Amino acid sequence: MYAEERQEEILRLARAQGRVDVTALADGFQVTAETIRRDLTVLERAGVLRRVHGGAIPVERIGFEPALAARDSVLITEKERIAKAALAELPDEGAVILDAGSTTARLAHALPTDRELSVVVNSPVLATVLGTRANLTVLLLGGRVRGKTLATVDDWALRPLADMYVDVAFMGTNGCSVERGLTTPDPAEATVKRAMIAAARRVVLLADHTKIGNDYLARFGAVGDLDVLITDTGLDAELAGDVEAAGVRVVRA
Repeated sequence: MYAEERQEEILRLARAQGRVDVTALADGFQVTAETIRRDLTVLERAGVLRRVHGGAIPVERIGFEPALAARDSVLITEKERIAKAALAELPDEGAVILDAGSTTARLAHALPTDRELSVVVNSPVLATVLGTRANLTVLLLGGRVRGKTLATVDDWALRPLADMYVDVAFMGTNGCSVERGLTTPDPAEATVKRAMIAAARRVVLLADHTKIGNDYLARFGAVGDLDVLITDTGLDAELAGDVEAAGVRVVRA
């Protein structure tokens, strides 16, 4: 087993059990305790685990929200595949919303140059990426910029959304479950995300498999608000079935 595969399994176990123990992991993977400690250090630097005495716990257990740079360094290949699959959901022309996030950012980089689109973003970073494209009209929502995610929030972001109606909203999330819906740690971001969903004819969620089945503080929508979930092949078939039963088409890229 490669280190990356072992680390992904450690993260899965931590989320399923609420905690992982160094000694138990070393026995289970038949490696040294020092190897497991290095794995936990990698996962902590990626912002998905927090080290505690003798082991680690997933960050969602302590209400910790990893910064954008940390999230952007995790599951890179899967996020690239998700972004590529999302291109099939773009309209030939018209307007779309790109929510702030590490996976939606990859979609921004992949947007085609051969169709005219208006793109609404709540991220100065995405506006900079897209602003020089001759075929795109980029509309940046104003407001307070959150340092964690570099997303604009609060009233200056909400007021323009109230008067918009786009073809597709490409959304990101921290958590998605049939029981709790779509969730994120910050209530201000949840409010903007909710307004984005309301402003769209169709809603496409871009979320890697680690987001599915997790819940965070602030709810911004129900699973039934989605038209499509684009995720990766790591998503458990049973979880995918639960989402599909709610009327959502699931694409595992």
